[in-house]
Amino acid sequence: MLVDCRLRAATELFAHTWDPVILAGLSEGPLRRAELRTLAGGISDKVLTESLRRLLANGLVERRAFRAAPPRVDYGLTPLGTSLVDGPLRAMGRWTREHGEELLEAQERTAGQAAS
Repeated sequence: MLVDCRLRAATELFAHTWDPVILAGLSEGPLRRAELRTLAGGISDKVLTESLRRLLANGLVERRAFRAAPPRVDYGLTPLGTSLVDGPLRAMGRWTREHGEELLEAQERTAGQAAS
C-alpha cells in the first residue's frame, strides 16, 4: 500500500519552509532563539516559534533552559534530529547544489508560460 502514515509523517517534515533551515542551522550545535533568527535571515518571530514547536513535537529538537541571570534557553538537535540532518537533509542539499539551477530555470519557464 502506497499510503503509509510513517511516510506521510516523514514527508511532512519537509513541508514547512523554515523547518529544514532551522534543522540545518542546529547541525553545528545548540543555538539560542536570537542566533536562530539571525541564521535563518528573514524568519519572523511568530514563524520561528511555530517551527520550533513543530520540531519539538516531532522529537527532532530539544529545548534546554539554564538557570542563570538572565535566564538562558537554547535549542539543539536530538539524536533523531541529527539522523534526519545527516541523512535525507544532507542528501537534499547535495541534490540542490547539483540541480538547483535546473529547478529554478524550469520554474521560471513555467511561470513565463502561465503569464502568456
